[in-house]
Amino acid sequence: MRAQRGDHVVIESPSTGAARREGEIVGLRHADGTPPYDVRWSDTDEVTLVFPGPDAHVLHLDADGNGLPVEAGVEGHPSPPGAAADPGDIGRRVGVERRRRGLTLEETAGRARMSPAYLAYLEERPADPSHATLTRLAGALGTTVSALRGAGGNQPPGQGRALLHPQLRDLAPEECRSLLSTHGVGRIAVRGTDGRPAVVPVNYDVSDGAIVFRTAPDSVVAAGAGTEVAFEVDRLDEAMSQGWSVLVVGPASMVTDTDVMRRLARHAHSTPWAGGERDMWMSLRPTSLTGRRITPADE
Repeated sequence: MRAQRGDHVVIESPSTGAARREGEIVGLRHADGTPPYDVRWSDTDEVTLVFPGPDAHVLHLDADGNGLPVEAGVEGHPSPPGAAADPGDIGRRVGVERRRRGLTLEETAGRARMSPAYLAYLEERPADPSHATLTRLAGALGTTVSALRGAGGNQPPGQGRALLHPQLRDLAPEECRSLLSTHGVGRIAVRGTDGRPAVVPVNYDVSDGAIVFRTAPDSVVAAGAGTEVAFEVDRLDEAMSQGWSVLVVGPASMVTDTDVMRRLARHAHSTPWAGGERDMWMSLRPTSLTGRRITPADE
């Protein structure tokens, strides 16, 4: 591996699902550009000494700030060796718009005045193209920069066009558990103290097969303790007009064991987005686990 100042180091491991991390190389320790590198990370703005491992690759940036992987190899196949395709939201939208218009990579890249290799990389891997690049791509695809960036974030999801031939299928319990994964944001449906139904989003974790989350003792969600509740999590892909949902039903209970509470707090993936004092842990043990997925009929 060789690099120069201004290149970016990207660390991602598709096989383990580890979070992607990217940083700018601000210092070289060897004149020939071999590791290690001083890297300023984009998520913390801290500079650390990095010895890139097998899950890292280097991006050379062009004049517009676009990154082309050093290990690009064959033109049009710029993903790092052995990496599975996992496009970011912008790349997914670009790919969908290109295919809708019946354009090849080469035709679109020519219209946007960029390398076909970079366009392929953008569609296959998470990337952060510059505004100038998005402007050229939007012009080439007959759309807008805001649309490629996913404008409408303050609007309810699902306003895009439906698939021409959608297929709705039930998910097996194993698929549901996999989609629930380890944590995220879901919605819990309870009956409040006033007897009226309520649906509230919560930050949740999965621990020993149970859905666990924090709340305040006087919250609407806390009123669900000791009753049967429903919990739902979903993912809608606006660009592809497809998605999935998982529904969990079961009894909710308050976690009272202090050792268990400390363990849950210690291993929690995130703090409640709503903030405030939310130290009461609740657990939902599934008695019913169902889900559905919408895909094109030919998949």
